[in-house]
Amino acid sequence: MKELEIKRVIGLMSGTSCDSIDAGLCEVYPDLSVKLIAGINYKYPEHIRAKIFNLFSGDASVKDVCQMNFAIGHCFASACNVLIAEHGKPDFIASHGQTIYHYPFNEKLDGINFKSTLQIGESSVIAQETGCMTISNFREADIAVGGEGAPLVCFADEKWFKPLKKNVLVQNIGGISNVTVVSNDYPTFGFDTGLGNIMIDYCMNKFFVMPYDKDGKVACSGKVCDSWLNILLQDEYYLKNPPKTTGREYFSPKYIENALKYAPENPEDIIATVTALTAKTICDAYERFIYPDIDVDEVIIGGGGAYNPALMKYLRLYLPKHINLKTHEDYGISNNFKEVMAFALLGYCTYYGIPNNLPSCTGASKRVILGKITHC
Repeated sequence: MKELEIKRVIGLMSGTSCDSIDAGLCEVYPDLSVKLIAGINYKYPEHIRAKIFNLFSGDASVKDVCQMNFAIGHCFASACNVLIAEHGKPDFIASHGQTIYHYPFNEKLDGINFKSTLQIGESSVIAQETGCMTISNFREADIAVGGEGAPLVCFADEKWFKPLKKNVLVQNIGGISNVTVVSNDYPTFGFDTGLGNIMIDYCMNKFFVMPYDKDGKVACSGKVCDSWLNILLQDEYYLKNPPKTTGREYFSPKYIENALKYAPENPEDIIATVTALTAKTICDAYERFIYPDIDVDEVIIGGGGAYNPALMKYLRLYLPKHINLKTHEDYGISNNFKEVMAFALLGYCTYYGIPNNLPSCTGASKRVILGKITHC
């Protein structure tokens, strides 16, 4: 194995909310710590973003998927070039890509397993347009050894939060919410708790023609409808044992529209309730799957949800009083660019041949090296 050195890496991430491409220039160190040098949220062109949501809807053709793989690659390269223009070329780029379908189920046909995932954003386009080696397609290798291909950020969470020497729950709230359990007494494990911002954003767009609930103001102006909340909490995903992952394929527009049939009339109350739903499903997951075995000291929130005061208020309400509630910023890690930093680390490990999945989180049969390298 090559001797480990400090590397400058641009991490790229576009999540289930698809609000922008998150791009961050990072320094990754031999002890696997990561420093964010600069980060940007690069907006997709309006019509490209609309086409991405068309892919999510299931109405797209094979032609659409083919074209968007390259189109998103161009967008990712443009985001990188903004950083490169100001800070110079990195040693390489680590791109998560844009997930358009995730199918973590062991369904078989003629003995062939259909468990699969697809992230697009062609790495050859990124490499050629930036002049930088590009590492991409991190999830497939984990699925190839029986895992769910997610959550992958658990690897970074373990490296960064294990030194705290206390039992912490590292909770990301993006479109989907996922938790990493970093404990003194148990191997690190993690899973998707369920909805993050997907339903909130959908309802904000539907009822207020706004992309999201800025500063949680709409949620704060409404009241939680307990009867509807209790109906929403009965979904079978929340009862399923980990390891488990989910996405837009499950929490789809059709799913949300069906749920809205039982919603209160006041749109503000709808936003308050779906915001409470995200918080309650997170805290219920802790009660079902974590508290019985682990005495938790602290919950550390990251992702877009960390910027929603209403969501943070509900989390504080539903969490046991003795558990501290903090954000990644309290530990010098960007709430906004945490996943970018994590994929910079995953890319660093790929480059050096270091196994970078955690089977205790993904359900894989063994440790493997994630990611594929594309040369420029």
